Amino acid sequence: MRKIEHIGIAVRNLEEAIPTYEKMLNTSCYKIEEVESEGVKTAFFKIGESKIELLEASKSDSPIAKYIEKRGAGMHHIAYDVEDIHSEIERLEKEGFQLIQSSPKNGADNKLIAFLHPKSTAGTLVELCQERTD
Repeated sequence: MRKIEHIGIAVRNLEEAIPTYEKMLNTSCYKIEEVESEGVKTAFFKIGESKIELLEASKSDSPIAKYIEKRGAGMHHIAYDVEDIHSEIERLEKEGFQLIQSSPKNGADNKLIAFLHPKSTAGTLVELCQERTD
């Protein structure tokens, strides 16, 4: 793992949350994107080498909708940039970490992504991210 890629924050409403984060971070949202396969709409902010990703549910049965219903809005996950997501998944499985999916999928912001289950990471949902090259 090379660096913190982003911190994901679940919000109830992007339209309301974006201006709040723009004021707080003193920077503009640089990208809004919907990831239909995950049932989520995202907004990104660049902070130094890292990013903040706001996540709003676009489907009532999406993981973000379920998260907000159960825990409320707030920090959802931490994402780490990796050089080779396939080898990192293999390494982490061998180390005993529980993956939510065993192969990467397309995510927001031109990334391949995979998640580690919080049960195996001391309570935090962890996302692995690799820049897509296709």
